[in-house]
Amino acid sequence: MAQRKKNRITSGGNIGSSNRTIVLTAPNRFGIDIETYIQSIRLADNVDYSRRSKLFDLHTAIEMDTHLTSVIEKRINAIVCSPIEFKRNGKSDDSVNVHIRSPWFIKFLADALSSKFYGFSLFQFYRDGKWLKYDLIPRKHVDPYKELILRRQSDMTGIPWYEFDDLLFVGDKNDLGLLTKAAPWVIYKRNTTGDWAQFSEIFGMPIREYVYDGDDEEERRRIEEDAINQGSAGVYIHTKDSSLKFVESNNKNGSSDLYDRFIERSNKEISKLFLGNTLTTEEGRTGTQALGKVHQNAETEKTQADKLFILNLLNYEITEIFKNFGINTDEGEFNFVSPEKIDLDKFMDILLKAKQMGVPIDDDFIYEKFGIEKPREYNKKTKQKQGKQEMNELDQSKSKIRKKSEYSNKRKNSFLNRLFNFFVQAPIGNGARLKF
Repeated sequence: MAQRKKNRITSGGNIGSSNRTIVLTAPNRFGIDIETYIQSIRLADNVDYSRRSKLFDLHTAIEMDTHLTSVIEKRINAIVCSPIEFKRNGKSDDSVNVHIRSPWFIKFLADALSSKFYGFSLFQFYRDGKWLKYDLIPRKHVDPYKELILRRQSDMTGIPWYEFDDLLFVGDKNDLGLLTKAAPWVIYKRNTTGDWAQFSEIFGMPIREYVYDGDDEEERRRIEEDAINQGSAGVYIHTKDSSLKFVESNNKNGSSDLYDRFIERSNKEISKLFLGNTLTTEEGRTGTQALGKVHQNAETEKTQADKLFILNLLNYEITEIFKNFGINTDEGEFNFVSPEKIDLDKFMDILLKAKQMGVPIDDDFIYEKFGIEKPREYNKKTKQKQGKQEMNELDQSKSKIRKKSEYSNKRKNSFLNRLFNFFVQAPIGNGARLKF
């Protein structure tokens, strides 16, 4: 068995290319049409002499579409913004997690997930000081069928990648990627947008008409200079004996709406392809909250599938890569950390009820849950607050005692008054006397 190579795969332009493994060629980003799309797929599908360089040029061209860029970033962000943790025997292992939190790992997650968009990705890992890093091998220079690395994108043969012991292939050699499925919609949308722009230019701005005497060449030149200096709107310069007639559409607004609806339809098809829905990227003309929830659930399922794809890659492939570079992953596992979802309004109600029931609650717990920063001189202010509360409680206690005493005296006086009024006062002096 041949000894595997340890050297890095390098890439660059033609200048100084003698020592480079890969010589790059600039992509063709413009002039694409449906014929370009069909030819690129036929070249890629050729099993014996598969050539995907034209297909990847097509991918590069359609990636300039703003809507496509948006849905791709949304799908990638759902993964890279979800924290990942490595646990060994149920406990977090910082010796591995320090690499997970590094910038290279976040970028690797995005490139690994992108293999679904392009069909595959080929990585070469290497050490850079204490950190593990990688290079993404240019896809135009990878033949997934024959497992070759091509020096030039048009080469028929290349270096077998099994000669390198630090490469990782992610994806499926038969998969042409989601971008290939999105390409027709982007091409049609780009052409439709161009037609719409031309329609707006012709019918959205008035045409300036200049008429001159056919025998007066000097007047014609003067009119042309005036037309150029007066703006970019359409100009028709003609002699008195000639004319121009515009055959306009019966319904200009309807024609404009037709362009708009086709572009909207293209965007919806792209959204469904990458996100499984349309309402999470654009506002629908009709719909209900329940419909929006259905669309959100479809996107959530896509995200869950992407997370499973990443976890399988990490736990069955990257663990071996880590071990080869001296990072121990034995008896451990990568997992996404589930975020703790808290309804702050409901949580506040629970705290208030707990306080009313006399349940002691630590202040640090409240500051942490609500993300509130502790004030300066917290201990001093807390003692002052406690002192004020104790004084208030003492005042309230004295007030209760005083009110109770007043109420008791009032009841007592009221009873004596009723008792005194019960008996008639005896007459004084020569009052009436009883006779026998």
